[in-house]
Amino acid sequence: MSAAPSTSAAERSLRGWLRHSLLLADRQLRVLAGDIPTLIQIIAVPLLTMFLFKVVFGEVVGQAAGQDSIYGTVPLVILVSAMFGSVTGAVRLNAERQTGLLARLHVLPINRAAELTSRIFVEVVRIVGVTLLLLAAGAAMGFRFTQGLLPAMGLLLVAVLFGVAFSLVVFALAVNTPPMSPILSVVSLLSTLLMFFNSGFTPIDQYPRAIQPIVQYQPMTPAINVMKHLASGGPVAADLLAVVAWSVGAVLVFALPAVRGYQRAALGR
Repeated sequence: MSAAPSTSAAERSLRGWLRHSLLLADRQLRVLAGDIPTLIQIIAVPLLTMFLFKVVFGEVVGQAAGQDSIYGTVPLVILVSAMFGSVTGAVRLNAERQTGLLARLHVLPINRAAELTSRIFVEVVRIVGVTLLLLAAGAAMGFRFTQGLLPAMGLLLVAVLFGVAFSLVVFALAVNTPPMSPILSVVSLLSTLLMFFNSGFTPIDQYPRAIQPIVQYQPMTPAINVMKHLASGGPVAADLLAVVAWSVGAVLVFALPAVRGYQRAALGR
């Protein structure tokens, strides 16, 4: 009869990683559920933003695009909510880093990767939940899925893929800089700029010619195009390839720095 695995071996196992990741994700979701200001920021603000974009810019964008502007506005706000939500998560991570909570978690008998991956799990839950709310609100303003169930599910998967890749970038930057570093403010500013220079805000050919290549090839534009076409019809292959390339590239570049930086942050280095 073989001996039972040691506790340390169980912690390092795939089963241990998954179990600890889910437990820690549950802790973070409970903390998030009790943080009313943050909930308002990640839920109410995107809903209000979508409404204002539709009311203020809807007619102009619709005339320029030859299509109801809601088909660009909904994907745009979904991606923006994913980006700003990731920044909010990184701010919370830095707060726990400063209070010493990361250090206390690090010395517990848990899988070393679980604390970071649990935060990615939380991002997935947040992105899916907020995306569904925004789609419901968009439906009330005229957004429709005309291509069937599978494309609708594809839209949700694109939002998750984009959001998870972006969150990994933000987490990597957060844990590899001092807690009071302005890096997250810089990311927020960059996200705001991207929000106004993409194909969801207005058609690419309506931008000044000098910046059209930037608008066309920044990561939000292909994601918006894919989500728009999955809902209302149109080609998706090229833009989907670009979304996958951006996302996989972000994971390949930032995954290892995120893991190593998180370990250093947990040790207070």
